[in-house]
Amino acid sequence: MTSQKTVQLGGTASDVAVAKVAHGLMMMTWAPTPVPDEQAFEAIKTGIDALPLGVKMLINSGEFYGHKLSTAGLELVARFFEKYPEYTDRVFLSVKVLNCALLDGGQKEGALVPDASPQNLRRSVDLIVSKLRGTKRLDLFQCARVDPHVPIEEEIKTLVGFIHEGKFDHIGMSECRADTLRRAHAVHPISVVEIEVSPWMYEEETKKVIATARELGIAVAAYSPLGNGFLTGSIKSLDDLPDGDIRRVYDRFQLENFKHNMSIVNAISVLAEKKAITPAQLCIAWVGSLGPHVIPLPGSSKKKRILENLAGGNVELTQEEINEIMTVLSCHEVKGDRYHSGEIFLWG
Repeated sequence: MTSQKTVQLGGTASDVAVAKVAHGLMMMTWAPTPVPDEQAFEAIKTGIDALPLGVKMLINSGEFYGHKLSTAGLELVARFFEKYPEYTDRVFLSVKVLNCALLDGGQKEGALVPDASPQNLRRSVDLIVSKLRGTKRLDLFQCARVDPHVPIEEEIKTLVGFIHEGKFDHIGMSECRADTLRRAHAVHPISVVEIEVSPWMYEEETKKVIATARELGIAVAAYSPLGNGFLTGSIKSLDDLPDGDIRRVYDRFQLENFKHNMSIVNAISVLAEKKAITPAQLCIAWVGSLGPHVIPLPGSSKKKRILENLAGGNVELTQEEINEIMTVLSCHEVKGDRYHSGEIFLWG
């Protein structure tokens, strides 16, 4: 066990200290063939065991973290705590609701449209709790996207009602604008806001959300700090992605964009080598340097990667090193949309 930086969560969870680096579980069950339980469990345990007593690991799952939006991710979490109940109190469990409805046709076949109606939110939270099977209390509940047709104030009021019913303890938000976060927080304290942050995802709205969260005392769970693995330098060509890997359809992984974006990876790798750390650790350290309330949220199913990621959270960057990273960002344009061309359900 090594010393680990910690972050105090916000809102009603302000008494909870979590590791500076969280653990995302999505890719363990997202593919058609999920990671075997033994490997997944060992990865989760490794991260928790590396923390001092009293510090929790923020673990992020979702109602839809399974192949074809199944609940396989939640079922994995339930099996883990069923087998290792002694880890229950050492985890702060955040779960995203699929507050979306699949269209059978219309605008886009198979498209997801946000649905924050009280009926859908109740359906989701009841499903999540049932899939956890009493093995672990749901600590934080958040909607994956902001529904433009439901005022955020009404959505938060619905979630507060679920807290009063004892379904979960804290409220989070995901992929929201800074002003939306402020409006939600005015109704009920928000504990965590989850947004994508990495050297190739650092937009003006990203900066505003991070600043607003700090002002309001809200923790930021910064997911995909490694650019879906691209920024680690371990993906040299599209052939390194297995068949069926969802990244194969992402814009930034399309051949011409892929070749162009490798310049960013190469520049980051040079800086990492000079620092005597891995490119992944440099990315995590940079994301963590954006504020004491910012929690890099990478995902991995391998013990070695978990420890590497945690170590990245302890890396201290000098102002000169931060400036060098910012120079890389300003000199290398990222090509391609975040996910698919025309993706519309991002900032809400």
